[in-house]
Amino acid sequence: MSTTSFEALACPLDGEPLARRDSVWRCEAGHSFDIAKQGYVHLLPVQHKRSRDPGDSKEMVAARRRFLEAGHYRPIAEAVGRAVLAEASADDVLHCLDAGCGEGYYLRALAEAASEREAPALSLLGVDISKWAMLAAAKQQQAATWAVGTNAHLPVQPGSLDRVLCLFGFPVYPEFARVLKPGGELLMVEAGPDHLRELREIIYPSVKPARDDDGGVPEGFIRHSGETLRYAIELDGSEPIGDLLAMTPHLHRASAEGRARGAALTSLALTVEIRLTRLRRA
Repeated sequence: MSTTSFEALACPLDGEPLARRDSVWRCEAGHSFDIAKQGYVHLLPVQHKRSRDPGDSKEMVAARRRFLEAGHYRPIAEAVGRAVLAEASADDVLHCLDAGCGEGYYLRALAEAASEREAPALSLLGVDISKWAMLAAAKQQQAATWAVGTNAHLPVQPGSLDRVLCLFGFPVYPEFARVLKPGGELLMVEAGPDHLRELREIIYPSVKPARDDDGGVPEGFIRHSGETLRYAIELDGSEPIGDLLAMTPHLHRASAEGRARGAALTSLALTVEIRLTRLRRA
């Protein structure tokens, strides 16, 4: 397995292709974007920001990194890697975007999985709205391209991607369809009905029933396949429990009392349950 540079970035201001020269990405209209010394590029115009410092904070990114690097979600990363590389020819170059990539854990795991088998060369792009996430990602993986951006306006040229990953993220299906090649795949990881149920039962007064999965397929896509992954983990100590809470939406959804109950825990047995869905670009 080898990696190749990602060349299909688009200007976030006019949508035109960006070309890299030295440490700058520039479009023909003259809009230029410097690559930070840490290795990422900022492609989120101010008009697309909803706050001064959007996305996960530095502390939330650090919590996610500790939790993921401890291996608790390793089976998910392995399942994603198998799905990404399935049916891909070893003679191809696979252009892959992780949309809402956080600190890059799943792209690093994908590169590792590809290195252990006969696999295509990878051209990897990670996009996240958090500059802190991109800073952490770029420090750990120089073989990928990392860009501060938003799923609502992906800084990617149309029809340039073979795979888009949206893992516990916020899908914007029209944008995903725009950037995928015909026949390219969108891989979704979503929480299943029992995902982290034991934690939810502690921090919330009651647990809402699971929403029905109507099996609908977004416009522009055809359902390829789906699978459920379910396993148990044990968290020992207050730090990994706090890290898990910090990296999920439950940190903001729970009341102060619920967060306090979570912070008081010193051990916790949990169910991990996710749905992995593969959708093919029509």
